[in-house]
Amino acid sequence: MKRQPANLSESLHQRLNSYALAASAAGVGILALALPAEAKIIYSKTDKLIAPHQSLNLDLDRDGKTDFKISNGATCATDMCWTWLSAKGVIPSNGVQVGGYDGVAAALKPGSYIGPNRKFSYAAVMLDMVWGQTSGGYWAGVNNRYLGLKFQIHGQPHYGWARMNVDVTREGSYTAFIAARLTGYAYETIPNKLIIAGKTHGKGANTLHGAGLRQLARGASAIPASRAKQ
Repeated sequence: MKRQPANLSESLHQRLNSYALAASAAGVGILALALPAEAKIIYSKTDKLIAPHQSLNLDLDRDGKTDFKISNGATCATDMCWTWLSAKGVIPSNGVQVGGYDGVAAALKPGSYIGPNRKFSYAAVMLDMVWGQTSGGYWAGVNNRYLGLKFQIHGQPHYGWARMNVDVTREGSYTAFIAARLTGYAYETIPNKLIIAGKTHGKGANTLHGAGLRQLARGASAIPASRAKQ
């Protein structure tokens, strides 16, 4: 017995088309949520000496604008000198990660986290020396230590680092001079995402949660019955 095709009303056709469009939009939305923006680290290798009485302008994202200023200061009188090394953002929303005390820049080891749950200060002392002795800071005689940095791109916070070596040269009993060298810097392209000190490349740790792309491609039948009920 031949079945006659059913003639659907125009209004029912419209409703079915609407459901199909809605389902397609939902599918696209799920895929968009399942694909996070790809994190990327931009690394710049360099070799720049910051001698006494000099400063360095650091353009972390290489957009032609200074983000941070690192200064090596010295004030001398008779047989003694006050010398210091400091870092500060060019705008108040840029900051240097501090450690131990407010306003004192942390000298981070490789592998340290730099990100939203850390404390930052607009200006921070890296090293302070009076009468040839260290009176503050963690940067005396260090190699391959990292400044943790927070700065703005299009009004959103990004995190980065600057790798530095710092030497102290003593002259007499009461005088010491600081020589700092910037050897590299990097930043994370995804806003508000942490970066690891010393990491120069590689994707971020964003992972796909839930059913996953493979299941989304195969459809609802790929999802276990127990999860489908939920």
